[in-house]
Amino acid sequence: MLGGYRIEGRRAADIAADVERAVGSGQLEPGQLLPPMRELAVELGVNPNTVAAAYRTLRERGVIETAGRRGSRVRPKPATTGRESIRVEVPEGVREVAHGNPDPALLPSLVGAFAWAAELSGREPVLYGDDPVEPELARVARAALDADGVPAGPVAVTSGSLDTIERVLAAHLKPGDTVAVEDPGWGSLLDLVPALGLRLAPVRVDEDGPRPDDVRAALESGARALIVTDRAQNPTGAVVSAARARALRAVLRDHPETLLIEDDHGHGFVDQPLHPLAGATRHWAFVRSMAKAFGPDLRLAVVTGDAVTLDRVRGRQRLGPGWVSRITQRAVARLWADGAVDTRAVAAAYGARRDALIAALADHGVTAYGRSGLNVWIPVPDETGAVSRLLHAGWAVAPGARFRLGAPPGIRITVATLTPEETGPLAGAVAAACGPTPMRGYA
Repeated sequence: MLGGYRIEGRRAADIAADVERAVGSGQLEPGQLLPPMRELAVELGVNPNTVAAAYRTLRERGVIETAGRRGSRVRPKPATTGRESIRVEVPEGVREVAHGNPDPALLPSLVGAFAWAAELSGREPVLYGDDPVEPELARVARAALDADGVPAGPVAVTSGSLDTIERVLAAHLKPGDTVAVEDPGWGSLLDLVPALGLRLAPVRVDEDGPRPDDVRAALESGARALIVTDRAQNPTGAVVSAARARALRAVLRDHPETLLIEDDHGHGFVDQPLHPLAGATRHWAFVRSMAKAFGPDLRLAVVTGDAVTLDRVRGRQRLGPGWVSRITQRAVARLWADGAVDTRAVAAAYGARRDALIAALADHGVTAYGRSGLNVWIPVPDETGAVSRLLHAGWAVAPGARFRLGAPPGIRITVATLTPEETGPLAGAVAAACGPTPMRGYA
């Protein structure tokens, strides 16, 4: 059962520590079945309650999982960069369209804003104990949230969307809880959730966002949280429509204890209207990252939510990094207030590149998707073969495996820097590598 490994210990804490050490060293592998509690108790000469307590500790720490009469087994190892390793090495001379980055030419200059922020900080330095949120950033962020119909709530500042999501999940869930996530969805998020000892419940996505029936099924099966991308969904470009938002809010109202997290990373470079779900449940968080609009290196996001959630997030943040640099916050507030990003122009530029590629693919009989954002998603019958053939043809695309749980195979192409001259040749190469695809959804 354990491949020859012998669990040791007389106390619950010792038994749990022994199993955790064995898992960490690789002596116990993911998926290995642990002995029944009574059987292990007899082998160790201890009370069954002692083994039960040890197993409970291991479950709470996310080391093992229990499936009723099927027993307890070692959980899959927490993924840290698992999906990031599913990438194509780009040889010299190959055009990379897999990176997911914005077009540097469409990012605003940061020089003036940071010079102003540095000068201000010279006159008004931020010291320990000061407010962790720059008042002007809170003001402009809250005004934008109000204009988009996001419910009132306190504002916090974090180091990006993923930082926010991790803090919100940790504030409410415990290892072993289930989180409903989009499939296909953001690869980093699909790594983060199991790394926290949480389970993934895939929810299919179409062009209007998560499918309500799938969300309902996940919540009825015990999922305690739902994470939704409102616009520029990665990798499909889906946008939550008004009708879909109404349907999802109806599902959430039937499950008011669900923790809802909305990721609006499309703010600033997507001109599709926002249809927030926030407020449909008791606990919620709405996060807006600056990465795609102002530049990935800013590492800053604004988050609002219900008072309990935000209090827990800010409290835990105080025990770690304390706050996000107020100089950076002041610079972002200046950029935001001055309208440094022309959202319509940036969205139009990305939209023209997406639409051109999708149209060129359609001319070859290839179905592709991308209503918003930087990417185009293409269902393919043979993902590995398509990626390999495209690489041989001079194009490096992102394998769909980075973004999928149970969704069918696909590839992601980032159009952010795609030129009109490249669109036709790329579409032809995709068609040759993949062949025509039937008209179908991507989930």
